[in-house]
Amino acid sequence: MSTINKLEQALAGAKGLASQFKTFALDTDDQNAKQMFNQLSQSAEDMAQQVQGRVEFVQNEEPQYRQEQ
Repeated sequence: MSTINKLEQALAGAKGLASQFKTFALDTDDQNAKQMFNQLSQSAEDMAQQVQGRVEFVQNEEPQYRQEQ
């Protein structure tokens, strides 16, 4: 598996995790749990943004990884 594939897989995982935590926050009435899940969701979104930046860097630096639009 190439580096770009691993990065894209990690990006998808982080986005999925953020989404799951948001769902957990919506599904609970416990305010402490809601706050925790919202914080975890934000952390996962921050990770996703960082990984997205790396994906874009690799695509710009390595022509073979550029996606044809």
